Amino acid sequence: MTQKPKDSNALHAVVPAEAAGRRFDAVLAELFPDFSRSRLAGWIKSGDALLDGQAVRPRDPVRGGESVSLVAELGIETEALPQDIPLDVLYEDDAVFVINKPAGLVVHPGAGNPDGTLVNALLYRDPTLKTLARAGIVHRLDKDTSGVMVVARTLPAQTKLVEMLSDRDVHRQYVAVVAGPMVSGGTADFAIDRHPRDRIRMAVREDGRDAVTHYRLRERFRAHTALECRLETGRTHQIRVHMQHIKHPIIGDSLYGGALKLPKGATEELVDGLRGFKRQALHAEVLEFAHPITGEPVRAEAPIPQDMQTLMKVLREDTAAFNEAQRR
Repeated sequence: MTQKPKDSNALHAVVPAEAAGRRFDAVLAELFPDFSRSRLAGWIKSGDALLDGQAVRPRDPVRGGESVSLVAELGIETEALPQDIPLDVLYEDDAVFVINKPAGLVVHPGAGNPDGTLVNALLYRDPTLKTLARAGIVHRLDKDTSGVMVVARTLPAQTKLVEMLSDRDVHRQYVAVVAGPMVSGGTADFAIDRHPRDRIRMAVREDGRDAVTHYRLRERFRAHTALECRLETGRTHQIRVHMQHIKHPIIGDSLYGGALKLPKGATEELVDGLRGFKRQALHAEVLEFAHPITGEPVRAEAPIPQDMQTLMKVLREDTAAFNEAQRR
């Protein structure tokens, strides 16, 4: 059991008797699971992790019963510049933020996007996030996908959330508007990895990583469908790739959508609506998880953004007009 003494950054623990003969670094990782193995290895090397008050090598065996002290000084893990970028915060406490990311906001700084990202916005809102890898971000949304995301504010919360995502214990529900009329829901269970020739794209591949998307009908239009998608896994571009693979690409998806196909007899409003929708019609609507510290259930919902609501309204009106014309 670890404890933090008053007026000290040192954490203390006792090596359990059953750990006798095991490597110090392995035991240390079990005693202090909130820290990554690489970070613990650095503290062993710097002399900030001591066994019975002595610096030892990572591979040195323990006997059991020794005292362990750890000075856990968190350095800067995220170097990005804080920027005053508005954030729509749906929920927050000392351990997590839950935000509604707008379409167009890049999550991480990178080539072509050195700033103006969600990371920059988070560091402005909470400067202590600089001590966490990726400023506490544990999952991502594509630039042009809107919706709900959870961000850790402490190392224990980040460690637990990453574990929960890996164990598929986080419920993520999306709304997607896709091309083509669909008659039923289903499951897309197709492994995904990098496209063999285009490194920007992902693709369904037999040798890829397992990827599972469950989908059901939200609303049917005459030539399009609004789907409710639930992620079982969280691969890059997963829903976009799966929808393309089952021949129902997401409207506005410039990477996977292919050429725009207009239905026969499309109204002028529908033509303008489809041609004017310049991002993938994909929105992360609901996020549900057990709070990483308290274990209490957390549910956050991001309302469907106005551009997608307008698109669905146009599709709805076109469907009504088409059905009326058929009855005449």
